[in-house]
Amino acid sequence: MRRVAGVARSVFGNPDLRRVELAFTCFNAAEWGVWIAMLVYAYERGGATEAGIVAVVQLVPAAVFAPFGASLADRLAPSRVLVLAYGVQATALAATAVSLLAGAPAPLSYALAAVAATAVTLTRPAQAALVPGLARTPEELTAANVVSGWIESVSLVVAPALAGVLLAVGSPGVVFAVMAGLSVLGGIVVLPVAGPPAAAGEADTMRALRLVREVPEARLLLGLLAAESIAIGALDVLYVVLAISLLELGGSGAGYLNAAFGAGGVIGVVATAALVGRRHLTPALAAGGLAWGGAFLVLGADPRTATAFALLAVAGAGRTVVDVAGRTLLQRIAPVDLLARVFGLLEGLSMAALAIGSLLTPLLVGLAGGKAAVIGVGAVLPVALLLAGPRLLAIDRRATVPVVELSLLRTLPLFAPLGPPQLESLARSLEPVVAPAGEAVIREGERGDHFYAIADGELEVTRGGRHLSTLHRGDGFGEIALLRDVPRTATVTARTAARLYALGRGPFLAAVAAHPRAGEEAERMVGERLAAQQATIAP
Repeated sequence: MRRVAGVARSVFGNPDLRRVELAFTCFNAAEWGVWIAMLVYAYERGGATEAGIVAVVQLVPAAVFAPFGASLADRLAPSRVLVLAYGVQATALAATAVSLLAGAPAPLSYALAAVAATAVTLTRPAQAALVPGLARTPEELTAANVVSGWIESVSLVVAPALAGVLLAVGSPGVVFAVMAGLSVLGGIVVLPVAGPPAAAGEADTMRALRLVREVPEARLLLGLLAAESIAIGALDVLYVVLAISLLELGGSGAGYLNAAFGAGGVIGVVATAALVGRRHLTPALAAGGLAWGGAFLVLGADPRTATAFALLAVAGAGRTVVDVAGRTLLQRIAPVDLLARVFGLLEGLSMAALAIGSLLTPLLVGLAGGKAAVIGVGAVLPVALLLAGPRLLAIDRRATVPVVELSLLRTLPLFAPLGPPQLESLARSLEPVVAPAGEAVIREGERGDHFYAIADGELEVTRGGRHLSTLHRGDGFGEIALLRDVPRTATVTARTAARLYALGRGPFLAAVAAHPRAGEEAERMVGERLAAQQATIAP
């Protein structure tokens, strides 16, 4: 539990990450709550057949739209796209609530709900592109992914319960209205977050598709995470099979089994906390997949009420570990200017996989019976991991793209004009530096060998003892000595504990010389800073 608390402190100690995760809590509650409410509404009107059709109607447009909508977060600042996503979701949910509460024709409510489900696909890709630019260290990036996984796991338990309470005292329209309010709250929470600038200049969704086709690592991870979604989609029907046919718990038992699986995901937070700071994630993926598969194998071979809930909890914990580790690996290998689009592809694949999974259990039950269906659903993740084994190990060894450092460099105007290959080369050359409060990072008159980018903290620039400026995250300093080949013209001292990245003279000068706009920006910065320094000593 100490490790869990440390992960939480790491993420919630970063004000921007704290806002993103709190908003993500609102998002997950809304996503799961309205899904249940709409299926209840459809079931009351036309039974299981209509509920199934409505599920597909919501999932298919979302699956098609996700890869294209996600490109917004690469073309525009991802923080603005995230706010836009919450706004669009809130609007679509509110419109659906009005339709339901006003007793409008069911097809209209279904269509509006499909729009809301499609809007949901904007959020995760935008967040995936934004978070690396907010994290101050690679460990903090992994911690943020872990916390997001926790939020999703807890939401699997809490959101259905909240929807159940609202349905008991109101109606599906009330659920949509409340969740629209939560989406508005999420947008308000993330509104102050600035984040990095846009990573790409145009919406080339096909480039992301080409990446998947041409880069086996990306294709493999997307396939593995899609297999996870197939398994999750199959569970909705599997709970009913278990509760009624195998365990004789009645219809209400399906809800209790669902809650046990969700509770296991919450328990899995302890396991995912151990991922922070780990270089290799394949062992965690394997352990999570084996936990999932082993639990369903035992449950299918000998279904007993006494053990079913515990086994589903183990499966839920395994699923959480697979999801967090898989998404973190994908974030490590995807090009920084394609992060949102790659995760948009994942979102689309996940929606399609959920629909496929919902058909898997009935097919297995019809072909081989309930016990075989339980074992078959449990085999999905272990088989996917087994097939991916050697290549997955190779990905883990090579997944060293410095995502956090890349995102930080993109926030500096000096390096913003550089393309992804140049930025990645620079990012690999960065050296982490920790400066305690009161320590001088560079001193006036000394020889300068490094440029510094600020990841966190506050630093003061002085010349001759006079205050010149205050620097924060996203600022850089030290370029004058490198570009003019002169001693340091000012002293920079840490006012608070600061995290910096140092870039040596050679890589810095090569990067500035490699792009005309970078050279122009460097000259502009040097001119402005020298003028400001001269102004402080003018009589």
